[in-house]
Amino acid sequence: MSRFDEEIDRYGTHSVKWDMMERIYGVPAQDGGAKDGLAMWVADMDFRPPTCVQSALQSMLDHGVYGYYGDDQSYREAIQWWMQTRHNWTIDPKSIFTTHGLVNGVAICLETYTAPGDGVVLFTPVYHAFARTIRAAGREVVECQLTQGEAGYEMDFDAYDAQMTGKETMVILCSPHNPGGRVWTKEELQGVADFARRHDLILVSDEIHHDLTMPGHTHLPMPLVDESIQDRLVMLTAPSKTFNIAGAHCGNVIIADETLRARFAARMMGLGMSANSFGLFMTEAAYSPEGAAWVDELVPYLDVNRKLFDAGVNAIPGLKSMVMQSTYLAWVDFSGTGMTREEFTNRVQNEARIAANHGPTFGTGGDSFLRFNFATPRARIIEATERLQAAFGDLQ
Repeated sequence: MSRFDEEIDRYGTHSVKWDMMERIYGVPAQDGGAKDGLAMWVADMDFRPPTCVQSALQSMLDHGVYGYYGDDQSYREAIQWWMQTRHNWTIDPKSIFTTHGLVNGVAICLETYTAPGDGVVLFTPVYHAFARTIRAAGREVVECQLTQGEAGYEMDFDAYDAQMTGKETMVILCSPHNPGGRVWTKEELQGVADFARRHDLILVSDEIHHDLTMPGHTHLPMPLVDESIQDRLVMLTAPSKTFNIAGAHCGNVIIADETLRARFAARMMGLGMSANSFGLFMTEAAYSPEGAAWVDELVPYLDVNRKLFDAGVNAIPGLKSMVMQSTYLAWVDFSGTGMTREEFTNRVQNEARIAANHGPTFGTGGDSFLRFNFATPRARIIEATERLQAAFGDLQ
């Protein structure tokens, strides 16, 4: 039995994923029946982090004094070690900024490098918080829609070039892609770099899922694609998805270019920001050989979950789970059922009693989709596929 098979009851723990799904989706986590709700929406895992992270927190508790954090050299070196050993990416520890998660990092990038009314390019459908944050900052979302190919989503730069008006100042890339699960090729990433250069855009590359690539696929950090893009590149990474510590709200903005770095530092100073010590201790502990061994155990487990979920979903006529190369998020297309979005969503939520993210929140191209999180014990994956097959049983 794998450590990831343990079913941990998260109900009543202030978990967004479990405690908010009834309010948002009408799916109660517990009603005392055999069909208690399954939370498959928020992108966190139902697994405990590695022991090294738990031990770091226990040491803090045992010490019992929670003052301001100082001397972050070992924290920066841990990040540097992780990127070098896991991704062959050499970074300067001085280039690292710590934010309250990566959505916060995106928000600071918008404040630093764009102005109200500017256009910010997204390749949609894509992680929903990008558009929400852009609009809240008074900037305009420019949606460049991805096309579907044999391997999943693809980019059409000729079409995107035609969309540009000169008002755009930034492009945000999700690499690997959420929700489609694509691990972009070197050629595709070069296309993004060239696109940013052609239109004089700051390129923000959110690579939060970079550690969670399925066997047979390798993530390539943007700086390794084209070194000359560094003068307009801002990298976003975090341990949150990898180690299931999103509640620590600890993200890293890594900027090689000194001019871009100085602008970002000034904006953070103006916002009066400093890091949460709990997140720093957890990150340093995670980015270690013990943390690496845990990830090497996690990914094969997720891969089996992926295969089980895809097989169960794809057995239902009219449903198709997009080929997934990374993340723990399945992107399922219901268009083949001929149902309206309201009808297939109702069946998932009210008959299967599963809470999944609604596709339209990810932007243009997401209308016929739902996103399912399969980073949960395998018994729940089996249960979820059985419920979906029953809910769409009339299509069998």
